[in-house]
Amino acid sequence: MSDDWYYVHQLAVLAGFRLTLLANRMSCEDEFLLELNDRLIEGLACAIARVQSITALERQLANEPDEGGLAAFQLHGEEECFARFRITLLDELEMDFDTHEYRVNGGEWHYALSADCDGVEINYPRLVALTDAELGTLAPIVRAIRSEVGIGINVARAVYD
Repeated sequence: MSDDWYYVHQLAVLAGFRLTLLANRMSCEDEFLLELNDRLIEGLACAIARVQSITALERQLANEPDEGGLAAFQLHGEEECFARFRITLLDELEMDFDTHEYRVNGGEWHYALSADCDGVEINYPRLVALTDAELGTLAPIVRAIRSEVGIGINVARAVYD
């Protein structure tokens, strides 16, 4: 990044959101929202750890010579991982279109292909985003994290039609 303080800023913002979620958890009465809140707190803790790793490597590069280029290589890899960092709060759907299989939340693979006397049908489940009403007090926090930090947060459930 061109800004020397970018990751320090990201760390501060992530820590602030984590504190906000910890406070939000105290007022959470719904068990489902409490679970989502906990998952988001855990996801932010992982993001904070990733940023701390990046800042440690930046500090190492600033204080020590990197003749082999290993620290710079590690820093580049950590930055790429953080750029792709995503938090999934509810369901994750993987589809293999070549084999017509899918799995939800890393579980077992299931066939989406079925055949009977009427023909062949391929029926994959789909992800449906939770509404702001379903998310309650988490909705504005999730939107703020997405916009201010740039971390993708998936809050959707698998629906079988």
